[in-house]
Amino acid sequence: MGIRYVWLAVCLCALLPSMFDASSDGLLRINIKKRPLDVNSIKAARKDGKYGNGLKTTPLGLGDSSVDFVPLTNYLDAQYYGEIGIGSPPQTFTVIFDTGSSNLWVPSSKCIFSIACYFHHRFKGTQSSTYTKIGDALQISYGSGTISGFSSKDAVQVGDLCIEDQDFIEVTKEGSLSFVLGKFDGILGLGFKEISVGDLQPVWYNMIDQGLVKEQVFSFWLNRNEDDEEGGELVFGGVDPSHFIGEHSYVPVTKKGYWQFNMGDFLIGNQSTGFCEGGCAAIVDSGTSLLAGPTTIVTEINYAIGAEGVLSSECKTLVTEYGDMIWDLLVSGVTPGKVCSQAGLCFSNGAQSVSSNIKTVVEEENRGLQDTVYCEVCEMAVIWMQNQLRQKETKEVVLDYVNKLCESIPSPAGESVIDCNSLSKMPNVSFTIGEKLYTLTPEQYILKTGEGIAAVCISGFMALDVPPPAGPLWILGDVFMGVYHTVFDYGNLQLGFAKSA
Repeated sequence: MGIRYVWLAVCLCALLPSMFDASSDGLLRINIKKRPLDVNSIKAARKDGKYGNGLKTTPLGLGDSSVDFVPLTNYLDAQYYGEIGIGSPPQTFTVIFDTGSSNLWVPSSKCIFSIACYFHHRFKGTQSSTYTKIGDALQISYGSGTISGFSSKDAVQVGDLCIEDQDFIEVTKEGSLSFVLGKFDGILGLGFKEISVGDLQPVWYNMIDQGLVKEQVFSFWLNRNEDDEEGGELVFGGVDPSHFIGEHSYVPVTKKGYWQFNMGDFLIGNQSTGFCEGGCAAIVDSGTSLLAGPTTIVTEINYAIGAEGVLSSECKTLVTEYGDMIWDLLVSGVTPGKVCSQAGLCFSNGAQSVSSNIKTVVEEENRGLQDTVYCEVCEMAVIWMQNQLRQKETKEVVLDYVNKLCESIPSPAGESVIDCNSLSKMPNVSFTIGEKLYTLTPEQYILKTGEGIAAVCISGFMALDVPPPAGPLWILGDVFMGVYHTVFDYGNLQLGFAKSA
């Protein structure tokens, strides 16, 4: 790039802030807009499946400060996105700011064979004086589809910050209807470089390296009040005290890749599920709309709140034919991890059962792997029974309880529908993080659309099974982040949570 183009880029970076809202307190805000909830578009709005088979092709290896505020738009309480500019002069795109991935990508003008590209803004490199094509072919696989394209560099405007020579992917193929229906053009990843596809430098890393933020912190406020015009706010370089109450409580990041930490027990009402008493891996992910957790616990939640899932005949058959045997083995002192093997429902494969690589019960049922389904259902039943045994329930009560749980196994897509009139009778649910309870009320974990007889309510919990050693894994998405203002402290490798204001 010639000297005159470098100078032009600097000049344009100085002018670009006029595209965005500037603030008088030295902070740069990225705002979020609001749209009404449309239950028919929930699936398109959600980036599901990103942890089961892996969103990334790279596996999980997993004060006078400059502050940038980016306004965000809230779509369906399921997508929060804001505007950025790429190129000189800047071409505007709406992107999801996603803490569960690390790449920046937008559709390319060379994307001509994917319908989704025609519904969104496409980047034209020929119209940018600071553009450089790298040309490495790259692909990212999501649960809802795959995007592919090639790597490039250009100036990127985020709020009032101008990042020079930023790596990004120009997408030439978007392989799913979900991308057609999505209200965003692309994704700006805020995860660690360890999970960046193609080892491209993430935007956040360049913000730090180029001295654009003095505090290595960014923070999210997601507004869940659908009557408000403002959808939320992303702050680079600090926090906005007007959007949280009290002090943040911090926990260390345990693995760089996703923003991962150790979570303790999960409670339904005031009752421990016992599933994470010894600790569970969890991540905070602004790119996932719901709360995702192991099928075993999500099924218990759905039963407790009255959500209707898929009726699993295999689950009920197993309770009828093997319930007594499983009970007897547990009562006799057999280690829970060996019960299903001794019952002849699982076959040992090294240290794990054959079901350890199974994503969900329903998926494997659809594949027709009957034996594997029975193994998976047995493992869930053991956990359910073990928890009831702690409460000294009788065998008849426990087997009846497990049989009812079979009816609450989530649907293949993860959603479970619930009666909107029953919210007042539902229990609170709580996550233990750093010895502190973070509670969600029914009004906070249920997504509602419509009014009166047209109202539809969806459970904010979806099933997702990540096998060891990475799992079990909880994903605390927008349902959680909407209640708790979240600080992503890169400098100290920690996460902070405070009640949103």
